[in-house]
Amino acid sequence: MATFVHLAPAAHGARIRRSGIKALGRGRGSGLGDGRGVYLFPVLSSYTLTHQWLRELARRPGPRGLVAVHVRLPDGEPVTVGRYAQREPAETTAAEAVRRIRELGDGALGWEVFLPRAVARAEVRQVRAVRQVAGWRYFPGAHGVTPCVCAGCVVPGEYGSRRLRERRPHPEDGPAPASRVLLARIAGAEARGDTAALREALRWFRLRRRGPVERLASLAGHPDTGVRQGLARAVARWTTPGTDELLRELAGDAVTDVRQTVAEAVAHRRTEAAAALIAGLGRDPSPAVRDAAVEGLVAWGTPETEAVLALLADDPDPSVRTTVALLTEE
Repeated sequence: MATFVHLAPAAHGARIRRSGIKALGRGRGSGLGDGRGVYLFPVLSSYTLTHQWLRELARRPGPRGLVAVHVRLPDGEPVTVGRYAQREPAETTAAEAVRRIRELGDGALGWEVFLPRAVARAEVRQVRAVRQVAGWRYFPGAHGVTPCVCAGCVVPGEYGSRRLRERRPHPEDGPAPASRVLLARIAGAEARGDTAALREALRWFRLRRRGPVERLASLAGHPDTGVRQGLARAVARWTTPGTDELLRELAGDAVTDVRQTVAEAVAHRRTEAAAALIAGLGRDPSPAVRDAAVEGLVAWGTPETEAVLALLADDPDPSVRTTVALLTEE
């Protein structure tokens, strides 16, 4: 018989003792295929290696505190084994999975076994408390590695994320300066005629901050096309009163690139004014603007936007027709 450990919320301990472990769907991004089952790891001589997933699992939402559930399976029980996120885990038996992982030694960090079924009550041998500080976080070998603070790696609101970003500010993703600081930079850049500084301040507004629309509205008439495009991207997701009116003004810009940027920026803006705006951009004389408006028209799905999509399906420009076909195919 092969012995494994399954880490479960302590709040589920009594239920597991009564009826075993439920088969749950594999987590998104696990890479271990489809289906339902239970994640396990062999019980090894190393306490830390056996319970290596404790700290990583503790980061996830749900009940606080984990317990170790010891499970005994027949040696010939079909399982899959591999490192997390592995696209094609090896199909093997429980005994063979234990042998493979034991031979890896410390190289078994990040490995896991998947049992494609529930665990019966009779297979649960023990439910016990474990030290909650064992194991790794984020990825095996993360300890001592300088953490990445880009927007894709730092989870907003996660414990310690704000302090981490303030201690190691990312040059592209922040943390952003306060709104009052950005407004002061914009005023200074306008006075100097520094368009690069204006675009940079607007980029920060787009990423992290909100500001008074009336203080930025004058930039809709700025002579630099890049500044007007940056303004459209900055305010597109704001709910501040006056934002829809400012976007409508930018949608009437004489430069095609600005109107195209507005169409891209408001594609998923959920206001009635935005629906009317994207419908209007779908009738723009420029094929590039009409093409950029298709995604927003599909996202809205109102009678008005559906009517515009029907027209664009027979658009004179082939690229517009192709975009409509790609985004509306079922």
